[in-house]
Amino acid sequence: MNYPVIRGAAYALIQANGMLLYQGTTQTSERHKNSQSEHLQKLPEHLRSFDQAVSYPPNQTYIGNITPDDLKQIPRPWHENPVTGARDGKHGEIMPEDEFLGLMKIVDSFELVVLEESFQAGVKEKLQAHPILNDMKDIIKLNKTPGTTGEIEKLVAEHSAQPLYFDDKLVGCVKRAHEFDEALSSEVMLGNIANKASAVLAMKLLLAKTDLSPEDVDYIVECSEEACGDMNQRGGGNFAKAVGEMCGCINATGSDTRSFCAGPAHSLVEAAAYVQSGIYANVVVVGGGCTAKLGMNSRDHVKKGVPALEDMLASFAVHISENDGVNPVIRTDAIGCHRIGSGASPQAVMTAIVTDPLDKAGYKITDIDRYAPEMQNPEITEPAGAGNVPQANYKMISALAVKRGEIERTELLKAVDSFGMPGFAPTQGHIPSGVPFIGHAREMILQGEITRAMIIGKGSLFLGRLTNLFDGVSLIIEKNSGKAETGFDQDAVRLMIADAMRDFAKAFRK
Repeated sequence: MNYPVIRGAAYALIQANGMLLYQGTTQTSERHKNSQSEHLQKLPEHLRSFDQAVSYPPNQTYIGNITPDDLKQIPRPWHENPVTGARDGKHGEIMPEDEFLGLMKIVDSFELVVLEESFQAGVKEKLQAHPILNDMKDIIKLNKTPGTTGEIEKLVAEHSAQPLYFDDKLVGCVKRAHEFDEALSSEVMLGNIANKASAVLAMKLLLAKTDLSPEDVDYIVECSEEACGDMNQRGGGNFAKAVGEMCGCINATGSDTRSFCAGPAHSLVEAAAYVQSGIYANVVVVGGGCTAKLGMNSRDHVKKGVPALEDMLASFAVHISENDGVNPVIRTDAIGCHRIGSGASPQAVMTAIVTDPLDKAGYKITDIDRYAPEMQNPEITEPAGAGNVPQANYKMISALAVKRGEIERTELLKAVDSFGMPGFAPTQGHIPSGVPFIGHAREMILQGEITRAMIIGKGSLFLGRLTNLFDGVSLIIEKNSGKAETGFDQDAVRLMIADAMRDFAKAFRK
C-alpha cells in the first residue's frame, strides 16, 4: 500500500520564567485572590537559570541530544543530576526568554508587542546572529516603535496591557487588540502571539534541519490548544497560515485542528490522509506552546522544595510526505481511535486506541518496539499527586497483553521495561501526547534499532464542559519496505471502499 512517510521532525523549548510568574494561570489566579500570598512570595526562589534549564536531562532529550534510553540510565531526581548540555540539539533548540520576546515582536502583525528601547536593541543583535532566524524579513520590526519604561508602565497600569518581564525587570508589554472584545484582550493576545512565535521557531528549525524548502510546503496543520478569533468567531483561526506566512511557505495553505491533548495525533492522521490521497505532497504538522500552563503545578513544586520545572514553552513540527522508500511509514490502515461508544474506563480507552489497531494490522502488543503515550515528565507530575503518567499507561498496555495471552503475568513489568520509556516532555497539554518521540523513533528506525513504534494521543474533552467524553487517537510508524511509491493509491481506495461496504452490510444485518 502507498503509505506516507515521516521525513523529519523538529522541537523547540523556550525557558519562560517571566511568563510563568505573570501569565501562567496558577499564578494569575493566585494573584487575583491574594497578591501577597505565600506561594507568590516563595515561587521566585524556585526558578531555574537558563543554564540549569539547558542541562536538565529531559530537556536535552526533548531536543535530541540524548535518547530516551540514555535518560533512563540517569538517576533521579534529574534536576539534581544535570548533564553537559547544549542550547542547540540534533532535533531542535532551547531558547532564552529575552530572545523569545524579540521573536514575539517579529511575528506580531498588529503592533501589539511593545519592547523597551535598550532591551529591543539587545535582542535585535542576538536574533540577527541567530543561525536560523536571522533571515526572517520581519526582523526589521526590531528597528521600529520601541517604548520607554514609563510608556510601558502606563500601558500596563492604565490600558490593561500584559507585562513582559526578563530577569525580574519590566522590559515590555502586549497590548489588547480591541477595547472590549474579550477574545482580543491582552491576555488572549499574549498567549496567541507566544503560541505563534514558538510554532514559527519549530517550523524554522524543521526547515533548517531537513531538505524541505519553505516553497515546497503544500499544507500546514496547526494543533496547539489555543484558539484565535474575535467575539463573533472566537476560535475561527488560522494559526497555520499565520505561521506559514512568517516562514516563507508561500505556496502553502492550512488550517487548525483542536482536540485538547489529542490534537497532534488527529493532525498527524489528517496529514497522512492528505498525502496518501494525493491531495498534498508535503504537509507539516506544527504545534506552538501554551503560556497558560507555565507553572501549572508550581504550588506543589514549591511545597515539596523542588524547582518550578514547568518553566518551558514547548513546540514541535513534523514533515509528512509521499513515500520515498527510505523514511518510516505511517500505517494508515491501522489507525486507532476512541469512538463515541468506546467507553471511558482506562481499559476501554486503551483497547480502542492500542489493541484494536494492532488487530487490524495483525500485530501483537509485543510486536510494537516502543509505545509513546502521554510522555509527561514524572518529576513534574509526581509532586502534584498525578503519579508517573507514562508508566501508568505502559502498565495498562502490558496488562492487556497478559489478558490477551500474549505474555505471562510474570512478564508484565519486563514488557513495560522493554517497550516503555521515561517521560521527558513539559506538561504543555498537547505536547506530551506521543509527538516528542517522533524524532527519536524516526532515527531509531532508520538506524535499525527498532522496527515500529506507536504514537498515542489522548484528550480530555470534558474540560470544554460540552461532553463527558474522552478522546484518543493512535498511529503506527514502522520501517519502510524500500519500495518508493507516490501519488494517488487506487488499490488503497478500493480496499477502503470494500471495508466500508462490509461494515455497512454488517450494520444492515443487525
